[in-house]
Amino acid sequence: MSTAVTNTTSSSTSSTGTGIAANGDLSSLFTTLLVAQIKNQDPLSPQDPSQFVSQLTQLSQVESMQQLTSQGQTNTSMLASLQLMTLGAQVGSTLQAAVSSVSLSGQPVDLRFTLDASSRGNTLVITGSDGRAQRVELGSLGKGEQAYTLDPAKLGLGNGTYSLSIETQNKQSVSVETLARLDGVRLSADGNVMLQLAGVGEVTSQSITQFKGRVGS
Repeated sequence: MSTAVTNTTSSSTSSTGTGIAANGDLSSLFTTLLVAQIKNQDPLSPQDPSQFVSQLTQLSQVESMQQLTSQGQTNTSMLASLQLMTLGAQVGSTLQAAVSSVSLSGQPVDLRFTLDASSRGNTLVITGSDGRAQRVELGSLGKGEQAYTLDPAKLGLGNGTYSLSIETQNKQSVSVETLARLDGVRLSADGNVMLQLAGVGEVTSQSITQFKGRVGS
């Protein structure tokens, strides 16, 4: 009698396991463990069938989350490709983008920053990769957008990457932006759309704050 119970359960489980296994590696592993659990249970004291139902429910939830994750990754990839094509059509245009550093190569770089309130003392801090900082006094400035042209030749700055920051007398938090021509667009290995800006280097597409159009248009 015990043998009959064991065989019937194993046969039913085998049929169910075949259907579940079709869902993927996770289902196959679960089915293998489930069959082993049923085969090795005490026939005189079988486990509560509700436990198996609970396990199947948990498996279904995990698989649903995996499918959502996979779908999200696919959508992200499609959006990045669409953004790549859209921005690619803007190569040659001038845009404004937030930057924390610039890659100088001898050419002047147009900078922009906005003050929430007027400030009597303002300083542009330019720090090289060696940690040496050069401070450029900008004087008293009013509220609103400000412009400054960073000329490496005048400041004696060699080619290389320099971090930028603005210090104000009244301790405002100021974001530095650059006004530059878009020279190229690429998709990085981690899926980010990267923009090559003339005289600045690469920035992410999320850094864009304004499109200025093409020069002469």
